[in-house]
Amino acid sequence: MYRWTLKNRKVDYKNMSSQLRISQEVCRVLVNRNITSRQSIKEYLHPTFENLHDPRLMLDLEKSVNAIIQGIQENKLFRIVSDYDVDGVISCYTLYKALSRCGARTDYVIPHRVYDGYGINERIVRDAKEDGIDILITCDNGISAFDAMELASELGLIVIITDHHQLSYEVLEDGSKEYRKPKAYAIVNPHQEDCKYPFKSLCGAGVVFKMIQLLYELMNLPKAEALDFVQYTSVATVCDIVDLVGENRIIVKNGLELLKSTENVGLKELIKVNNQDIQKISAYTLGFIIGPCINAAGRLDSSDIAVELLMTYDEDEAKAIASELYQFNYERKELTESGLEKVIFEIENSQIKDDKIKIIFQEDIHESVAGIIAGRVKDIYHLPTIVLTDSEGVAKGSGRSIEAYNIYEGLSYCRELLEKFGGHSMAAGLSVQKSNIQALRQKINEQFDIDEEELIPKLCIDAFMSIDQVNLALINELEFLEPFGKGNSKPVFGDKNIGLIKGRILGEKGNVLSLKLVSSNKELHDGIFFGDIEKFNEYIEEKFGRSELDKLYNGMNNHILLDMAYYPKLNSYNGNEKIQINILHMK
Repeated sequence: MYRWTLKNRKVDYKNMSSQLRISQEVCRVLVNRNITSRQSIKEYLHPTFENLHDPRLMLDLEKSVNAIIQGIQENKLFRIVSDYDVDGVISCYTLYKALSRCGARTDYVIPHRVYDGYGINERIVRDAKEDGIDILITCDNGISAFDAMELASELGLIVIITDHHQLSYEVLEDGSKEYRKPKAYAIVNPHQEDCKYPFKSLCGAGVVFKMIQLLYELMNLPKAEALDFVQYTSVATVCDIVDLVGENRIIVKNGLELLKSTENVGLKELIKVNNQDIQKISAYTLGFIIGPCINAAGRLDSSDIAVELLMTYDEDEAKAIASELYQFNYERKELTESGLEKVIFEIENSQIKDDKIKIIFQEDIHESVAGIIAGRVKDIYHLPTIVLTDSEGVAKGSGRSIEAYNIYEGLSYCRELLEKFGGHSMAAGLSVQKSNIQALRQKINEQFDIDEEELIPKLCIDAFMSIDQVNLALINELEFLEPFGKGNSKPVFGDKNIGLIKGRILGEKGNVLSLKLVSSNKELHDGIFFGDIEKFNEYIEEKFGRSELDKLYNGMNNHILLDMAYYPKLNSYNGNEKIQINILHMK
C-alpha cells in the first residue's frame, strides 16, 4: 500500500503559466522539481550542449589529459581497465575509440565478474607490467582499489583513475568521516571533497565523456566528434540509474536523438534483435531492453563480447553477437526468477522476515544475478536487501536500498566484518566470510534507525487533475519533460471518485488490465493498469463485494468508485492513436 502525498507548493501558477506560455499543470510539475527560474526552466525544457560544464573544473582532469597527450607523443603503451556492467562497457568503448583517434597505442581489459570480481586488482596490474604497459586508465572503478594501486606505484606504472563511486571512508569516534584515496598519478572523480565540479551525479561513462571533451579540444579535433560520443554515454547514464537532471539530462535527451541516426552497426543490430523501432527509442528502451542485453554478457560470460559488438563494422558479425547477447539476457531472466523464488521462500520461512535489513545467503544462486534479485526483493518488501551467494568459499553478493537508507554507510559501520565492499547510497557490492554473515545481519540491523513511516512507500502526486482535462495538447507538453528516470520521475496526477464500468484482462501472462473509466462528470475514458491484477481483484472484492467485481468484468453497471493516480499517454496501435489513462495506483 502506498502513502499518497500531494506536492502543493504555494506559487501563482496562473501567472507563471501566462508568462511561460505553458499549462498550469506543467508549471506545477516543474515547480515540484525545484525548476522555478526562467533560466532553469529554459535549460530544462531545452537541454543543449551549450549548457555542459567546462571539463577543466573537474579535479585532476586537465592533469590527466595532459599526461595522456604526453604519453601519445612519447609512444607509450596504454591499457584501459573498466567495469563489466553497461557503464563500464560504454566507458571502455568510448575511451578506447577516443584514444585510438588521437593516435594512442592502447588496448583494454575487463575483469571477469566471477574470477576477478569488481574492479582493477593486483593480477591485472602485474599483467600490465609484464605486457610493457606504461599508463593504466581505470573506468567506472578504481576509487577503492588500494592494494592494486599500491602495487602499481611500486612497479612504476602511471595510473589515472576515472570513477564516479563514493570514496571509501572511516567513521571516527566523533562521528565524522575520514575519506581515503588510493595511490595514483591522478584521480578524476567528482565526489572528491576538493573537486569543484558543479555536477556530481555523472555515471562512469559521463566522467570519461568529460575527459574526451577536453582531450579532443587540446588535440584540436572537431568538437562535433567529441559530442557524438553522447549517444553511447546516454545508454550508460540511463542504465546506471543516476539522476536524470543537469548534465545527465543533456546527455540523455541529446543522446536519444543521436541514437535514432546512429551509424554503430552493433547497436543497430541489438535494437533490431529486440524488435524495437530505432525511431521510437526511449529511456525505457535503453534501461529495460538494450541495457540488460549488454549487462548479460558480463553476468553470464565476459563483457568483452559487448565491447566487440560496439567495435565491429561487420554486419554479419554484429548480428551474431547481438543474437548471443539476446540469448544471454533470456538465460539471465530465468536465473533471476528461479533465484527470486528461493530467496522469497527463505525470507517467509525464517526470522529474516522480521528484519528491517534483509540479508539472505543462498549458495546456489548465480553470482551474477544477486544484485537483480536483491532489487526485486527490495521492491516487494520496500526494505534494504542484501543477497549473498557462494563464491569459492566466500559469501559474495550485492545490496539494494530504499531512498530513506544509505546502504553504503550501513556497511561502513560493519567494515570489520567484511572482506571487501563498495558502492553508494542505493547499491553496494560486498564479500564476507560465511562465518560472519550472522554477525553482519545482527550488527547492520542494530544500527538501523529509520522511522516506520519512512518505510511506507510514498506516491507523490504532482497535482489533482480531472481525467476530463486530459487532451492532446497536454500530452504533447508532457513529452517535453522526458526522458524520465531517477531524479526526474514521470509526473503523477490524481483524480477522485472514478467509476469502472468494464474490465478486461489482457496480455500473454494476464498482467494487463484494460478499463473503461467514468469521470465524476460522467465522461468516458480508456484506462490501462499494469500492476498486480490479483491484488487489485482482492481489493475490489474486499471493499465492494464479489458481486461488484463480477459486474465489472461482465461490463455491467456497478458501484465501484476509486481514487486514481495516473499519467496520460497517447497510445498508438495498428495506425490508430487514442488518449489513454495509464493508472499507476488505485484506492
